[in-house]
Amino acid sequence: GYALLTTLKENTSGFFTLKEGTLYPILHALEKEDYLTSRWVESEENGRKRKYYKITEKGIKELATQKQEWETYSTAVGKVLTGELQTV
Repeated sequence: GYALLTTLKENTSGFFTLKEGTLYPILHALEKEDYLTSRWVESEENGRKRKYYKITEKGIKELATQKQEWETYSTAVGKVLTGELQTV
């Protein structure tokens, strides 16, 4: 989870920043819906446990669906903003 927060912040130049209290409930909900699996791994360095998440096949399919919906939505919004959207 922490690595996800860091990567999201870095890859968006700080535009998207989530707090742990926001991210972990989302991860747990995605896991409950079988979009993710998780496993605990004990660190060899300090013995502390870290939880690792992995997207499932069901999660990959849902991601593809959500990406398509986002592309359709963002294209429509872009047309409205540029005046390209025709009204009937």
